[in-house]
Amino acid sequence: MTEVKIGFKQTESAEIPEKWEMARLGDVVEELKNGFASGKRDENGIVQIRMNNVTTDGRLIFNSYLKVPVPENLNYWLLKKGDLLFNNTNSIDLVGKSTIFNDTPFPCTFSNYFTRIRFKKELVLPELILYHFLILWGKNYFKSVAIRHVGQSAVHTEYLLKLQIPLPPLPEQRRIAEVLGTVDSAIQKVGGAIEGTERLKKGLMQRLLTRGIGHERFKESEVGRIPDEWEIVQVGDITDEHKQGFYTSENYSEEGINLVRITDLQNPEISYLKMPKIKIDDELFKQFKVDVGDFLIARSGAIGRYGIVKSSIPCVFASYIIRFRFDSCRVDNLYFGKLFESFYISNELKKITQGATNKNINAYNIKKIKIPLPPLPEQRRIAEILSAADRKLELERRRKEKLERVKKGLMNELLTGKKRIKVEAI
Repeated sequence: MTEVKIGFKQTESAEIPEKWEMARLGDVVEELKNGFASGKRDENGIVQIRMNNVTTDGRLIFNSYLKVPVPENLNYWLLKKGDLLFNNTNSIDLVGKSTIFNDTPFPCTFSNYFTRIRFKKELVLPELILYHFLILWGKNYFKSVAIRHVGQSAVHTEYLLKLQIPLPPLPEQRRIAEVLGTVDSAIQKVGGAIEGTERLKKGLMQRLLTRGIGHERFKESEVGRIPDEWEIVQVGDITDEHKQGFYTSENYSEEGINLVRITDLQNPEISYLKMPKIKIDDELFKQFKVDVGDFLIARSGAIGRYGIVKSSIPCVFASYIIRFRFDSCRVDNLYFGKLFESFYISNELKKITQGATNKNINAYNIKKIKIPLPPLPEQRRIAEILSAADRKLELERRRKEKLERVKKGLMNELLTGKKRIKVEAI
C-alpha cells in the first residue's frame, strides 16, 4: 500500500490535502437544465448561444450569433453571471466543451445542445468546475462516455452529476481561480495580438501582391489591376521542371533516406522533426531526391500546403507531393510562396481541384494558373516584408503555446493540491 504524503488524506478516488473534500458534482449543483431548440430566426428576438459560441479552451465568443423568437417564460431560459454551460451534444471530438457565462451587453438564452449548471455558491466557485471540465475534456473523458449517434454524440446528465471533484475551502478556490484567470488573461492578450498581426499580414498581402512597392502607374490585366512594370505569366512559363513524388508500400525504416510527407510541409518551412526514413536504391534516389531551392506542393488532401527546400539533408518526396523547380532568374521562391498563400491563388486552386472526397490537383493545371510577376528585386522585397510579418506571428504563437503549457501544468497541480497557494497572500 502506498504511503500517504504528510498533509494529505486518501479518498476512494484520489489523494487530496487534509482540509479538502472530495465531492460529487451533484452535491454542489443547485440547478441543472438543458436549453431549448429553435429552428426559427428573428432579428428582433433574443440571442441564443450555440456550439460555435464556445471554444475548446473555455471562452465564450460572439464572432457571430443567432437571434431566435423570444420563448415563453423567458426568465426560465435567461443566463445569469456565473452559469456554467456544458456542450452536451456535438461531434465526438468536440462534445463536452464548456464555458462560464459572464456579463454581456445583451441578454442571452441557450440552445438544447447545452446544459446550464448553477452551483451552490456557499460550496463552490463555477470557475473551479470549469477548469476541472477543461482538464477532463483534454483527457478525452467526455469523448469516452458520450453516446454516439449518426453524425453527433451526447453526454448524459448522469455522467456529470456523479463526477468526483476535489474541493478546497472557498478562500483557496478563489485564489486558484485568480491565478488561473491571470494566465487566461495573458493568453487572451497574446491571442489578440496574433489576430492583429494576422489582419496586418492579410492587408499587406492584398496590397503588396497587387500594387507592389512605390508604383504610381497601373494597368488592367487578366488577374486584376497591377503596376505597369509587372507582367502576367503562367506558372508553366517560370517552371524548369516538375515531378510527382515517390510511391512506396514498404514500411518505414530506422535507417535510410528521409521521406518528405504532406504533414512536413509548413508554408514555407519543411519540418524534419518527425520525418520517417525509407530504404531506397540509388537510381530511385536520384529521381526523387530534393535539392536546395526545390518548391514542394501538396497535390492531394491538404491543398495549398507547400514547403521550400533550404537544407541539404538527403530526402525524397512522397507521392502526394509535386516537386517544382522554378527558373531562379525569373521568380523568387519565397515570393511565389507568398503568392501561393494568397486569396487569389487559393481561389484558383479551388477551380482546378478534382475529386469529391479525395480532393487533388495536378501539375499541368497548376502550370496553367496566371500570376502577376514583378521584377526579381521587387519580388524579393515583397517576400521579405511578408516574411517579417510571418516571423512576428511565429513568435506570438510560440508565446501563446508556452502560456498554454504553463496553464495546463498549473491546472494539474493546483486543482489536485500538488501545489498549494497561501490564502494569506490575498
